Amino acid sequence: MLTYLCTLPLPDSWFEQLATRMPDVEIHRLAPGEVPDSALLNRVDLLHTSEWFPEAEQVPALRCVQLDTSGVDHVRRTSLWSTDVAIATLGGIAPVPMAEYAMMSILELSHRMPLIEQVRAERRWPSNAERLERFTPRQLAGATVGIIGYGRIGREISRLASSFGMNVLGLRRGAAQVPAADKFDTGRSDPNGDRAEIFPVEALDEVLRRSDILVVVVPLTEHTRGMIGAAELDALPPGAFVVNIARGGIVDESALLERLRSGRIGGVALDVFDDEPLPSDSPWWSERGALVTPHVAGLAPQYHAQTLDLVVENLTRLADGRPLVNEVDRVSGY
Repeated sequence: MLTYLCTLPLPDSWFEQLATRMPDVEIHRLAPGEVPDSALLNRVDLLHTSEWFPEAEQVPALRCVQLDTSGVDHVRRTSLWSTDVAIATLGGIAPVPMAEYAMMSILELSHRMPLIEQVRAERRWPSNAERLERFTPRQLAGATVGIIGYGRIGREISRLASSFGMNVLGLRRGAAQVPAADKFDTGRSDPNGDRAEIFPVEALDEVLRRSDILVVVVPLTEHTRGMIGAAELDALPPGAFVVNIARGGIVDESALLERLRSGRIGGVALDVFDDEPLPSDSPWWSERGALVTPHVAGLAPQYHAQTLDLVVENLTRLADGRPLVNEVDRVSGY
């Protein structure tokens, strides 16, 4: 019998459904702030957690860490990272809402919503001449969106962008995709197929040079930290938009702010930041041309149901001795 331990504040109904679907699993849950006893830790097979991690020697039977996050940068600081315990992410839960957020940002930037919100805050109705000059939208049909980190989320963004008549460039590590059976994916398939033009990471400069809109969804790793700096921003066409829904630390915020203020970058949408929570004195809160949200792009409406499906799948695979869904490649860092 497998032993499952959860540290997350999930509702009682979630655990009741888990027990119904996995009757042969011994289920344990921790209340906020509760510390499990050593006897329980000694026999845990799968730990379902977000931020709490025991030391490796405390969990000798552990075979899998099921994360409640898509990123794993915080796990690298734990002793479990250096073991052979499988680590699986929450990836694939949020392709649809994240792609919708990306398209919402592109549409809002194209339709000058940051400037319109400033007028609203001033309670001022602009003249016809001002509206024509400042608020005429940018045409999306025929524009090119470059997606840095072309995976499950990128494919969903591509599907939506293509429906607006946009061209899509996708940048991803390696030419081959990970087999679908090894990845959890709630994205919607495109009946016309994926129409994105795919590039390896070595072609970043070409993708930047051709991208009227840059969307960053790549995981934060030692290889991607600082990936989009001053030189990369300068490679974009003048007036390009930048949307970051990945992690802080990938895009150089100071360089981005400087270019937004100079007009070199035409608009910015940021859901993630180097410093979170974003300090109240950050210039981003009131910066003209910027859309700012508090790390909400990945919130999934069907989170509980989808998370349950993922946990059941990985418990079943663990019991059968099969490879897990969403298992992290420690070499690539995600």
